[in-house]
Parts: sequence; C-alpha cells; structure tokens
Amino acid sequence: MQQSDSSDVFHQIHIDVARNATDDFNLFHDRNRWQRINRNPFKGPIALGFQVESLLEHKVFLHRKLHKENKLIRDKNLRFSNYQFSFVNAVKPGQVVSVDIKKSLLIEDPETVLSNRITVKSDGALALFGYKKESKFALFLTNPDVPLFGALNQHPDRSFIAGSSYFLKRKFITTSNAKNFLCGSLVDQDTFFDPFKNKAVFPEIFPCSLISSALLEKAVIEKHDFERNPLVYMSHKISIDRSYLAQLKSGDALYILIRQIPPELKKDGIGHAIESPYYYECYGLLEDKTILYRALISLAPLEQILNTLK
Repeated sequence: MQQSDSSDVFHQIHIDVARNATDDFNLFHDRNRWQRINRNPFKGPIALGFQVESLLEHKVFLHRKLHKENKLIRDKNLRFSNYQFSFVNAVKPGQVVSVDIKKSLLIEDPETVLSNRITVKSDGALALFGYKKESKFALFLTNPDVPLFGALNQHPDRSFIAGSSYFLKRKFITTSNAKNFLCGSLVDQDTFFDPFKNKAVFPEIFPCSLISSALLEKAVIEKHDFERNPLVYMSHKISIDRSYLAQLKSGDALYILIRQIPPELKKDGIGHAIESPYYYECYGLLEDKTILYRALISLAPLEQILNTLK
C-alpha cells in the first residue's frame, strides 16, 4: 500500500498548466468561466481527470520500482499498460490528494496480468477508483475497428472523415507540453526527461490526455452547449502499448480518432446505473497507423447526475 504525502495538492496554477499543455478548454477547469456552467455544484474550478490519472501513473511507477516489478513486466512481456477508472467526485484546488495502491496481484490464467486496485481521495473523500493493470495484450477494444482511411495526414484536421462516423483530431507530441503536463500533475519531469543524458521518455497518460481536446473540438463542431448542458467524465478504460510509446519522439504527429458508440447500462462513477448517451471509442494512431492507445470514454450530463443524487 502506498499513500501520497501532504505535498500532493493541486493549485489553480497546476490546473492551468495542465490544461494549456493539452489544449483542454473545458469550462470546469477555467478560473474565469466555471460560473457559466448551469447548476455547477463544485463552486470553483476542478482538476482535469487525466491530470489526476497522471499523478496516479507516477505513484504506480514508484510502486513498481520499490517492489522490483519492472523485471517481471519485462520477463512476462507485459507490453500493455491498462487503466480502468470510475470518477466519483471532483478534485478541487487546495485539497490534499492521496493515492492508495493495493498489493500487486499476478494472475496467469487465462492471460498473464499484473493488477493493482487503486483509490484516489481528495481531502479524505473518494474521488476516483479502479485498476491499473499490465498485460501482454490490450484489455480494451481488443479487436479495434479502424477502417483504412488512406494517409491520415491527407484528411482535414478537426473534421469527420468522409464516409465514416470517425472524427479526426491531429496533435503533435512535444517534450515541452509533456513536461508542463507532468508539472501540472505534480510529477517531477526529470523522471522522464533529462537533456544532459539525452533522455526523453514520454509518460503514458500524456498522449491519452489529448483525448479531452479532441472530444471538445468535436462538441464545438456539433454545436454542443457547454454552459447549459455540461458533461462530466464517468469512466476511462485505456490500453496503451508501451513498445510504441518508447519510440515516440518530440514532433511526432498523433491522430486521434473518435466515434460515438451505443451507450452501456452499467454501474459507473457515482455508483448508480446511468445510461449515458455520451460513450466514445477512441484511438491514438501514429503516422504509420500504428495504434499507440485505444480507449473507451463515458460521460454523462451533469444535470442527469445531480437528479440521480437526489
């Protein structure tokens, strides 16, 4: 078990740095615009979901190092890193964030998986819970349905690909944005980047965090009203291929493909069965169409959640 210390506190500057590094313009994180959100119960800006997951990623990194589990991961060829988390409550600036990582569990039947149950609390209240798992194969979207679109750089950015239901958002990976995102996530950037040693290892959550920007851009084109109908994350299910992540370089293009898929009726996030119409299948593709990550992202209207809590 591992607890974060009292220094793990997000302030508004951390939120600003993280949202700027990822182009996340969600009103929930904006110090000047959060009041525009209809029935906003948080009474101020809140941390980004991926920002909290980035801190969580680092805590697991330290856990693996402490318990000498990286050799096991290499020996078992557990190349996929998987995140499965439900969001329960918001993390606000000034609150102490604690991460509890349960003892690692190695499962070898039917497939080898190294698993940890994790909870994140903010000022002692549950904010996030789920699992971090290492596996040989992707645990989510195991049979990706990505059509052959031709050269992705020939399709217009921030648009729906003709003849498909996929929305395309093109981003460029940079070390500067990754470093800023880490700083905003309370993570020491020197763990991943050291120019004196020619070291540049991109963290897992950073390229995944760009999904938020893509979802927001898609919503803008669809003329979604962010003030009257705000949406909040309910769950993230992400599988990222570390072998491709290790090859990522500053300046590389990342093509984020998103499409809305039929909703799932399930217990999620706040612990109630909510059938959300906002359920997305997401892929992060490199220039050669290699799948860096795949993700299932669910959101729910804030009003629907507030009504359920009543």
